[in-house]
Amino acid sequence: MQITTRLEFDAGHRIPSHKSQCRNLHGHRYALEITLSGNIISADNLSENGMVMDFSDVKAIARKAVVDVWDHAFLVYKKDFVILDFLNTLPDHKTVVMNIVPTAENLAAEAFNILKANYQDTFGNHLKLEKVRLYETPNSWADAIGD
Repeated sequence: MQITTRLEFDAGHRIPSHKSQCRNLHGHRYALEITLSGNIISADNLSENGMVMDFSDVKAIARKAVVDVWDHAFLVYKKDFVILDFLNTLPDHKTVVMNIVPTAENLAAEAFNILKANYQDTFGNHLKLEKVRLYETPNSWADAIGD
C-alpha cells in the first residue's frame, strides 16, 4: 500500500549559472509530496489501526525536518558568494546555505535524503519512503525515488 501527503512552503533561490531568468533572485510557492509504502497496520487498540502511517505524523516529520527549515528562507548555493555576501548584510535574514545548487531536482533529492532517516518502521509494517515530489511551479516538478 502507498500513501501520499502534500505540504506547501514559500522560499527564494537563484540558479547562479542559469542561461535564463532563473539566475535572478526569485521565489516560488513550493509543494512537497511525500509517498510512503508499507503494510496496513492491524492492531485494534492502536490509533494507527487501518493505516500505513497517520497522515498527521507524516506531515509533522516533514515539517520539522524540511518544511520549517526551508519555509520563507532564501536557499543559496554555498559557492554563490555574491549572494551570500549580500544576504549577510540583512539582519536576521533566514538563509539556508546548501551544498547543492537549489534546482527542483537537487531540492527533491535533498528532501528525500533528509526524510529517509526520519520515517521509521515502528509498527513492523515495512514502512519505507518511496518518493519525494517537489513542485517548483504547479506545472513543473522533480521526483526523487528510493531504491
